[in-house]
Amino acid sequence: MQNKYIYPAIFDFDEDGITVTFPDLPGCITCGDNQEEALKNAKEVLELYMYSLEEDNETIPQPSNILDLEVENTQVIVLVDIWMVPVRDEMKNKCIKKTLTIPKWLNDLAIDNNVNFSAILQSALKEYLGK
Repeated sequence: MQNKYIYPAIFDFDEDGITVTFPDLPGCITCGDNQEEALKNAKEVLELYMYSLEEDNETIPQPSNILDLEVENTQVIVLVDIWMVPVRDEMKNKCIKKTLTIPKWLNDLAIDNNVNFSAILQSALKEYLGK
């Protein structure tokens, strides 16, 4: 697992925007209305794609040499680089919605006392798990 990845992306310019594909990463596709948005979206989709590969213990493909890639007149190659440390941290701390069931009387009492259900559950789980 690396902390930094750099992959070539193909930016395909069309009348209705820019489609971005990564030749080495099947299904890693995004788009944008302009170059700035396309690059921002390219970084984001690459981060999520690489995070998924890492989490699933998949083989990380080697990036192509840009000199080996062929593009059409409406396309350009852009090297997209990402730093995975903050991505992993964000995904690890991402909030997950959970549905739970409690007795109505307990729910009513908690609401009357302005209880933050999420905070209480997090606190109780951390205590229970020794974290």
